[in-house]
Amino acid sequence: MGEEEAVADENGGLKVEESGDQSPSWPSMRFDVSPYRTHHFFKQFRTARNPNNFLKGLKWSPDGSCFLASSEDNTLSLFYLPQDGGDTNGYGVPIPEADSYGASLLVNEGESVYDFCWYPYMSVSDPLTCVFATSTRDHPIHLWDSTSGELRCTYRAYDAMDEITAAFSVGFNPGGTKIFAGYNSSIRVFDLHRPGRDFGQYSTLQKNKEGQAGILSTLAFSPTNSGMLAVGSYGQTTGIYREDNMELLYVLHGQEGGVTHVQFSKDGNYLYTGGRKDPYILCWDMRKSVETVYKLYRATENTNQRVFFDIEPCGRHLGTGGQDGLVHMYDLQTGNWVSGYQAASDVLQFLMMTMKIRTTFN
Repeated sequence: MGEEEAVADENGGLKVEESGDQSPSWPSMRFDVSPYRTHHFFKQFRTARNPNNFLKGLKWSPDGSCFLASSEDNTLSLFYLPQDGGDTNGYGVPIPEADSYGASLLVNEGESVYDFCWYPYMSVSDPLTCVFATSTRDHPIHLWDSTSGELRCTYRAYDAMDEITAAFSVGFNPGGTKIFAGYNSSIRVFDLHRPGRDFGQYSTLQKNKEGQAGILSTLAFSPTNSGMLAVGSYGQTTGIYREDNMELLYVLHGQEGGVTHVQFSKDGNYLYTGGRKDPYILCWDMRKSVETVYKLYRATENTNQRVFFDIEPCGRHLGTGGQDGLVHMYDLQTGNWVSGYQAASDVLQFLMMTMKIRTTFN
């Protein structure tokens, strides 16, 4: 084994490129080296009261200091990373009998959690920014304090019968000033600093029946401040809107199932969409948007579970799980498969990447 491979192995597949100056740089991902397990969390999610509990989603905080996990028992669990980074011997840890450590915070919602998201400028060094939003069945949107677990405020939407209606998807705009929420054939926009029942409502179904119908299950903003918003629907469509006035720019067709996840590339030129019981993630060129650029395979055709994917911080690779428990890594420049490894024995629903850390749950 050469010196370069030895260094990469010690860093869990990350080859840190050094230069003459001391300016910080991203590590170069080495997917020909299998990652190793550094932490393990299992028993705290499986209790005698709820032995069949399972994880539904995970999202890293924007500053990379912690991650938030949503589980079937309507609970959100917050885990901070150890200051020392955990395992440092380069060999990882076997699956232990006990969890690596317990959650720092538990937030229990009254009903099933549909979606959750971090405030985009969250920093653990500024407690005022340490908040996340949740959308829950039969409940308004909640804004939670991630340091104390207290409910900061609520954002309430009402239907024609003046009853509270729940959002199916939720997300902050890039400026962090508004909360966008997806409902049935409509988007509601709340001012972050004005909690309550004040909101702007925009129908996604035009009078001529064009547009997007059905449950709006996922949304994502372009990271380049271009003002574009992508919204996925269970009607198997993805709509592209202007953020400022929710004008519908165009609708993308091609997903075999209801769209459950949308994500822009780091440069905002491409959009990736995935659907329920659909084995392909579709890549769309936002400058053309007529047909797909390529398709990325994942084993999801026989599961009703929502399976997420993510793009690593450098923006060159996409990782996705599947019902076979495998993680697949793809080169986004070519659409070619790069590598894969077994991360779980059952459905791997989510894979979120941040900083130098790639995490999966078994």
